[in-house]
Amino acid sequence: MTESNGALRGDGFMPDWEKRFRAPRVGLPRWAEDAPDRSLFTSNATGTFEVYAWDRATGGRRQVTDRPNGTTGGVLTPDGEWIWWFSDTDGDEFGVWMRQPFHGGPDEPAAPGLDPSYPDGLALGRDGTAVIGRSTDKAGSSVHVVRPGGAAAEIYRHEQSAVVAGLSHDGTLIAIEHTEHGDAMHSAIRVVRTDGTTVAELDDTRGGTEELGLSAMGFAPVEGDTRLLVGHQRRGRWEPMLWDATTGTETALVIDLPGDLEADWYPDGSALLVEHSYQARSELWRYDLADGALTRLDTPAGTVSGALPRPDGTVEFLWSSAEKAPVVRSHRRARGAGGAGGHGRREPRSRLGPGRGHMGGGAGRHGHTPWCRSRRARAPSRPSSTSTAAPPGTTATRSRRARRPGWTTVFAVVRVNYRGSTGYGRAWTDALKHRVGLIELEDIAAVREWAVASGLADPERLVLAGGSWGGYLTLLGLAPSRTPGRWAWPRSPGPTT
Repeated sequence: MTESNGALRGDGFMPDWEKRFRAPRVGLPRWAEDAPDRSLFTSNATGTFEVYAWDRATGGRRQVTDRPNGTTGGVLTPDGEWIWWFSDTDGDEFGVWMRQPFHGGPDEPAAPGLDPSYPDGLALGRDGTAVIGRSTDKAGSSVHVVRPGGAAAEIYRHEQSAVVAGLSHDGTLIAIEHTEHGDAMHSAIRVVRTDGTTVAELDDTRGGTEELGLSAMGFAPVEGDTRLLVGHQRRGRWEPMLWDATTGTETALVIDLPGDLEADWYPDGSALLVEHSYQARSELWRYDLADGALTRLDTPAGTVSGALPRPDGTVEFLWSSAEKAPVVRSHRRARGAGGAGGHGRREPRSRLGPGRGHMGGGAGRHGHTPWCRSRRARAPSRPSSTSTAAPPGTTATRSRRARRPGWTTVFAVVRVNYRGSTGYGRAWTDALKHRVGLIELEDIAAVREWAVASGLADPERLVLAGGSWGGYLTLLGLAPSRTPGRWAWPRSPGPTT
């Protein structure tokens, strides 16, 4: 049986590329803060992504949701007793929050009285309080506080976008990211009390006159600590700092690593788990707040798509590479994380060559370009190539995607970190703002020229493809007036999108 022989499916067989495409995917488990044995994860084992509950103490797991178009995520209350999940209409992301007991039972409205909306953040308190962010096309953004057994109280509203970004450990402070200044790419942070009164404001946009954004990454997870972990761009890249809205104290953190940095708290509040993204790869580090010690965790070469530290110090993370499918790993163990890993059929071993990179694209030539192809492709042959694009504000990485094993039975796959991508500093990301669409096409064209000149791609058999923002760029790039003669529609009988 060969990978390209799809006819064998009629005899009950399935080619390896299709097995890889259809193999179930599992998300990173998230657990209840005060009951860490109770976890939630998503999986598409049934054909659509649904929410699953996993009791680590017993090993039991069950499917929580079952809807025609799937359910993308759930949230556990701190005590682990309830699962909140968002019920939209036919996959349109417009709906209401529902909840279900952790060990099973009927679904019920989680916040009765709130009309359907788009979800803009959710924070659940230890006393049963819920802070719900909402938005609609007509009314803008709003934030509501729902007390146990009480009606929802609106504490914030604005026509510009706003998101609930955190609730303090004691449930008295709420962090709201907002763009009241009118710059949708760069948020400010307001900390308010549960009655909506303002405690403090952190705004690096200077009223919209300066292009600096902030990101709230969570309050300290211990009683009596009101510090908020904040991502900022003050030194030309994303990196963390600490801000206490009650005192106005800002604490800079010196983390000497290139590229962009994200962070999360260790459960005891003594350290940060730092996710370091650079040149389309990522790795994990521990940063001790007491002395600034920086320790690298054992992270295989590839891409980390989320990481969380557990109370025992173990860090679980979702990892993949061009060759290997996503798997939940731990820095203390080589195997996957128990009940979430291996959910459903195993994916066949990939024949992809390792993800590689080329520095190219755009005026500054800073974007890293991961690419891969089947190991069966022999140099100096020039296999057909497809160039795919990641959404702005993200990074095209060496991670594994379900579609890529199918593409690489016919093509070499090149992913473009055009301007607007993260990982190369604020100037590279913000360059997108001024010539949306056109500036990305310039970078894609530069990578195309490199792929042809290097012998990787046949100039007569180049395909441009993408979804979401990448779909917009694909349509724009196929316009003859934009990139005449650069791209072709797939002519091969292999998998296409």
